[in-house]
Amino acid sequence: MINNVKILKTEILSDNWYILKKITYEYTKKDGSVQTQTREAYDRGNGATILLYNQAQGTVILTRQFRLPTYINGNGDGMLIEACAGLLDKDNPEDCIRRETEEETGYKIKDVRKVFEAYMSPGSVTEILYFFVAEYSKEMKVADGGGVAHEEENIEVMEIGIDQAMAMVQAGDIKDGKTIMLLQYVKLNQLL
Repeated sequence: MINNVKILKTEILSDNWYILKKITYEYTKKDGSVQTQTREAYDRGNGATILLYNQAQGTVILTRQFRLPTYINGNGDGMLIEACAGLLDKDNPEDCIRRETEEETGYKIKDVRKVFEAYMSPGSVTEILYFFVAEYSKEMKVADGGGVAHEEENIEVMEIGIDQAMAMVQAGDIKDGKTIMLLQYVKLNQLL
């Protein structure tokens, strides 16, 4: 099924924060029939995320910040516990995640390891996320973290035990998909 999609029309619905497009296309099904479909796609660029872990202590570094979409979807005060993450902008994924780690957590990490990549909401968002893990130690702490003012970030840095983090997933206190995936990766691969 190579080249079974033909874009017929693309409209920009919004270019306010990122780009929301309405796309009309033809899709050729396996039986050879052709359907015309219309979908919206939100293009916010690609991103990277990382879970910092300390093997000796059995801890991970997470962040906590306000996320408006979760608030308007019933997430209490809108605060979300997450793994450090950010948009690539014009960086490659590894450079991006090193920058974001220092900005958000205050840790200047040495060795990062890409573990996989995934589309998080492929029905409506174009973004692919690159997932990383890295060991951290107290010697790598070079700043307070918390994000950068010009990006209007207000991030709380959390250091918690892996068992507590997994219990928080089970209890519904950690609801962020990328964070759950990275915590499970660390447990499944016995990094902690």
